Amino acid sequence: MRFVLCAHIAIILILAAVFPAAAATFKKMDKPPLSERWFGIYVDKERVGFYRQAISETPTGYRMEGDGNVRMKVMGFSKEAAMRETYLVGKDLSLRSFEVEQTVNGNASRLIGKVASNVIRIKSVANGKSSEKQLKYKGEVYPGPALNLYPLMHDVTPGKSYTILTFDPEEVKIKEVRISILGEEKTPDSQPALKLRNNLYPFVNNDIWMDDQGNTLLESVREGLVITRAEDPRLLGSFVGEVAQAKRDLIYDFSLVQPEPPITDYKKLTGLSVEISGWNDSLPLLPDGNQTVEKNGEGKIVIKTGRAMPETAAQAKVAAPREQYLKPAEDIESDAPEITAKAKELSAGRKSQEEIVKALASWTADWLHDSVEDGGGAVASYKSRTGNCQTHARLYVALARAAGIPTRFVSGLVYLDGKGFLYHSWAESLLDGRWVAVDPTYGQVPADPTHLKLLEGHLPEDMAPIITIIGRIHIKVLETKS
Repeated sequence: MRFVLCAHIAIILILAAVFPAAAATFKKMDKPPLSERWFGIYVDKERVGFYRQAISETPTGYRMEGDGNVRMKVMGFSKEAAMRETYLVGKDLSLRSFEVEQTVNGNASRLIGKVASNVIRIKSVANGKSSEKQLKYKGEVYPGPALNLYPLMHDVTPGKSYTILTFDPEEVKIKEVRISILGEEKTPDSQPALKLRNNLYPFVNNDIWMDDQGNTLLESVREGLVITRAEDPRLLGSFVGEVAQAKRDLIYDFSLVQPEPPITDYKKLTGLSVEISGWNDSLPLLPDGNQTVEKNGEGKIVIKTGRAMPETAAQAKVAAPREQYLKPAEDIESDAPEITAKAKELSAGRKSQEEIVKALASWTADWLHDSVEDGGGAVASYKSRTGNCQTHARLYVALARAAGIPTRFVSGLVYLDGKGFLYHSWAESLLDGRWVAVDPTYGQVPADPTHLKLLEGHLPEDMAPIITIIGRIHIKVLETKS
């Protein structure tokens, strides 16, 4: 997790109108507001966290301090994050030095950085190990808490936009952000405000309402699904106290998709055809040997799996590039000694690649103990023996590649009996010219027909587009085959 003004939730997370000109009350500011502010963080109107920000003046600029905590469940995965950050900036809000402590799902890290001659020199301490890194850039770079203030200290004319660089402490990267001044617009609860918009989150709008003193009143991601709202600290008191003392997770899963009509006896399914509405038409369609995907009008697609697919599509072989699916990758360390040794052990005596795939998937399902938390890369999870579906998929992909079987990481939806469709990750292995769905979480080869693939790739940027449809899509069951 990371915080810009307030919280950047993963999330990652989720996606105008004509605005009248800004009122005369909104003028260029000489300095940021020197105050302490508290914010509540909400997902689909459920409070999941808080953030506190304080700005004070220094002889050469300003000190921006913040700390917060978020506990939530998205795409079936629980995530808890806490952060304490301090930034020293110049009079123009440009970054000079910082210290950030953050804990994500129990993993603590600390960053200390200084800026000099267009280089950020960073020392990182995590898991008892320290490392150093340098980030080079041109111009000036700004911390997250300065993004909403930057336009107000320059020109607040509606239609004006700025492209600036910001430092992201979670990814330890410098990113480019575009900030636009939309004009004067009241907040949803009718407070006078100047509305801004930035592209900090991929694929979605981040809308911000500021008062005439430069205080952030509200941030909204994807039309209010994720809200960060200024609040009286007395209203947050009991929540913050509970967070500080509780050992349990406060989780909220808004990603469940209930099909209509409900699926009965899904374990007997041999094929499935569904229509997904609320689809984002900018996302790629991914037909292959496991499924067919077709557009069915604006914002609608039809996915067919198993015996519901046309026979010609089910039998078609693919000319897939093999090399990229055999190489090691970040968190898929197929060349690590323990991974290659285990793959060799499990492959011994198997007469076909299909038998090897079944052995690897079954072993992965048994080896890893299910957890709501991501167990990390293949080697880390091999040693810890815990992880969620993404962890299972990464470990299986590494083992399969080590065994010489082209394999890729995929994500989408899978049906969970009695609940509905949930977001899930699994794998596909290339066997006899066809991609075969393999679910190493449940030990399924091939995976059952309720696996609806939406994305390929295991990196955060590969999975980020899914936030454009979470909470938006509906599933209509067109046909089931048993």
